[in-house]
Amino acid sequence: MTDRPVILIIDDDPANIEICCAALDDEYEVCFALSASQAVDLAHEVRPDLILLDVVMPEMDGYELCRRMKADNVLADIPVIFATGLGDDEAELRGLAAGAIDFVMKPIRPASLRQRVANHVRMKRMRDSLADQALTDALTGLGNRRMLERRLQSELRRLAREEGTLAVILIDIDHFKRFNDTHGHPEGDRCLREVGQAIGACMKRGADFAARHGGEEFACILPDADQAGAAHMAEQIRKRVEGLGIAHGASDVAGHVTISVGVAWGISEPGLDAEYWLTAADRMLYRSKGAGRNRVSFEEVLSSARAATGSQADQRRAAH
Repeated sequence: MTDRPVILIIDDDPANIEICCAALDDEYEVCFALSASQAVDLAHEVRPDLILLDVVMPEMDGYELCRRMKADNVLADIPVIFATGLGDDEAELRGLAAGAIDFVMKPIRPASLRQRVANHVRMKRMRDSLADQALTDALTGLGNRRMLERRLQSELRRLAREEGTLAVILIDIDHFKRFNDTHGHPEGDRCLREVGQAIGACMKRGADFAARHGGEEFACILPDADQAGAAHMAEQIRKRVEGLGIAHGASDVAGHVTISVGVAWGISEPGLDAEYWLTAADRMLYRSKGAGRNRVSFEEVLSSARAATGSQADQRRAAH
């Protein structure tokens, strides 16, 4: 993988795609889709920095496809440049109304295309940098609660389409108020930074994500994790924080900082929203606290339909 910007070309004519690729592939990672339905799935997968979209396509025209992408929270911020042979004002106004940021005329002029793409990619990356700062917790460097909610909602949509698995982990520093009262708020901030860094260091896969949920509470999202992997990750986080050896003179759990952990794991389904997953993980977190803290509690998340199916199966087995 490189850090080169990603350009998605959507065009039903392979000849047009070849021209655009030849103009752009020295500086960009270029991918393409030949239809609207293929384009939406690919855009979700690769998260391009810019989309170059043909106006006239047989399945769905570019205007409608652009409107749909702009209505999608995951894709809405990606700039769209229309490529069109319709050189009239009405076509341009329709494109701008649909959400396009610019136009290139066919036949494509490579030098003009490269310059327009470069300008919009540069502006997109500047906006992304500012957005990242707004979604980052200043103390720990992890994502903040707002970023957590966005990331969780995005993953839930993707995983629900694929019936993928998800683990949500909630983490609370044991007796942190006592820590602040005993050691002072500057030491409390240092503790939060070190715990946050330890949690972040456990996120090895590209899709794994850690955030500060608020106060002394942290959260992790593990898309496509299996049950054993999710449980192992939670225990690894607990041990890593305990291994920091941060002295805690007011804890009745240990003489050093410890954490309690709750894990909700299961198959992502459309009926299970972000609040459902966070509530399930929070329930497990409080189970860990109630059982003495410095431990992991785990729950498999089931939709009502799957829970009912499982209950009926249990009843049938009992009847036999």
